[in-house]
Amino acid sequence: MTAYSTLPDLILEPLVRAALLEDLGQYGDITTRAVIPADTTYDARINARGTGIVSGMQLAAIAFRLVDPALKVTTHLPDGSPCNPGDTLMKLSGSAASILSAERVALNFAGRLCGIATLTNRFVAETRGTKTRITCTRKTTPGLRAVEKQAVLHGGGFNHRFGLSDAILIKDNHIAAAGGIAAVLTSARAVASHMVRVEIEVDRLDQLELVLASGGADVVLLDNMDTATLREAVQLVAGRLVTEASGNMTLPRIAEVAATGVDYISSGALTHSAMTLDLGLDF
Repeated sequence: MTAYSTLPDLILEPLVRAALLEDLGQYGDITTRAVIPADTTYDARINARGTGIVSGMQLAAIAFRLVDPALKVTTHLPDGSPCNPGDTLMKLSGSAASILSAERVALNFAGRLCGIATLTNRFVAETRGTKTRITCTRKTTPGLRAVEKQAVLHGGGFNHRFGLSDAILIKDNHIAAAGGIAAVLTSARAVASHMVRVEIEVDRLDQLELVLASGGADVVLLDNMDTATLREAVQLVAGRLVTEASGNMTLPRIAEVAATGVDYISSGALTHSAMTLDLGLDF
């Protein structure tokens, strides 16, 4: 198991609070109030019902503590840990009403993020023996980018830019609107600070040759290329730029793409197509 740094609760709490307010509505958990005596206490566990990689435990704990700071919350399998069916991820002790009121929000976050971490881990496994790193994209759930990208890290992947202000990424529409590859790279390098990288997208080898001739880029995104073309592109770059393969990067393709020697493979599927890992809260 690898130790991971956590995001500050200060960043995560507003996300969890918004989800709790959505679920509790204007009048709270009327079912629990109707059938559970206020002084009822219970011990409960969040258990895995599938095999995967744990993520979202920090958010689940925040959910329970926001509903009731008196709850005792103990994480048994921290984010980044492997889990199997029947494994206990978290133990809870205290007010049964509080546990029930926070249950769905906690499981929604944890199941979703475990799913992303698990899928990422499967992608990473396909790159073993190569230098290639798996990275996510900006194809995330609106409002949840920070935690979904954290889940990618828990699965052994790496993060691409977090937003439009992180780096200059010139795509085909930028090139078309700005007057071509040479022009757009000249403009980008003129305004980029020493802290900002410039990446440019190409989908043909002749475009790549123009990028190499023009200078000004730090990273080249090789978009929607078949495996043979990717291999040729990596040879053409010859280490002068960081290479990133993107477009149709599905799990069955990853091993052969990594074997071309690209530095990174980016896939939106890590966040937009991950299946939720089945978790359950059991009293």
